[in-house]
Amino acid sequence: MSTALKLTGHHKDLGGGFMVRRLLPAAQQQSVGPFIFFDHFGPVTEQPGTNHDVRPHPHIGLATVTYLFEGAMMHRDSLGSAQRIEPGAINWMTAGRGIVHSERAPEDLRGTAYVNHGLQLWAALPKEFEETAPVFSHTPAETIPSTTVDGARVRILVGEAFGETSPVKTFSKTLYLDVALAAGTPFTLPPLAEQMALYSVDGDLLVDGEPLAMHTLATLTPGAAVQLSAAAATRLVVIGGDALDAHRFMWWNFVSSRKERIVQAGEDWEAQAMGQVPGETEFIPLPERKFTAG
Repeated sequence: MSTALKLTGHHKDLGGGFMVRRLLPAAQQQSVGPFIFFDHFGPVTEQPGTNHDVRPHPHIGLATVTYLFEGAMMHRDSLGSAQRIEPGAINWMTAGRGIVHSERAPEDLRGTAYVNHGLQLWAALPKEFEETAPVFSHTPAETIPSTTVDGARVRILVGEAFGETSPVKTFSKTLYLDVALAAGTPFTLPPLAEQMALYSVDGDLLVDGEPLAMHTLATLTPGAAVQLSAAAATRLVVIGGDALDAHRFMWWNFVSSRKERIVQAGEDWEAQAMGQVPGETEFIPLPERKFTAG
């Protein structure tokens, strides 16, 4: 079979009724390449007066990767970065030894109804870079390379594919593609990385003739090309890369190869010793149920 696992994920309320579909981590598989977390949110219409702002919160040991199909959000972090995130851009925030950030509705959209739709992934950093200095990198939509393959429009968000290379800098081999399939036109996806998976954003697919329902993350058999097709125009993403160098422990917003490092990060956040987002006084408190290294 072309697909090794089919993950349907589960719904999670991030607060205030803001629901996401979480595909990774899963009980059957923790990660695909470096990607250890996969959230799909929307499409949802944000109404005037609705507050789905995500208050300042910390991360360690990972990079957040935010990509919008529709809408906008405002990113601010403890480095002093302030970036409006809009469709088509890649926003890669390396947490490393620690960073604090918030994600809020842009001020100019608060009084209007608008659609928010996108993906937030986390990439676990290689062990040698888990404690690297934090950095935020915004890659505008117009600098992301794209090409047409078998009638499909492919944007190379991260990594290399089909003769194109994304300008996004990573710490290990990483693959992230946005593919718009034409109706009824087969598209061949070659084995571009050691581990790969695909996720249909808005329609059902056929993978080597095998049905794959919308909103399912399918891991692919290593080393084999697959043929994708859809009855209607369909959008999907492909993720992958080199396998992680070791198991990762995950708790709340922290990822590390060492349990004791997560304990330390929790203590640091509780003491408000991980930095602050300039101009913001709110923060998300540490969960009452603490992580233990035992």
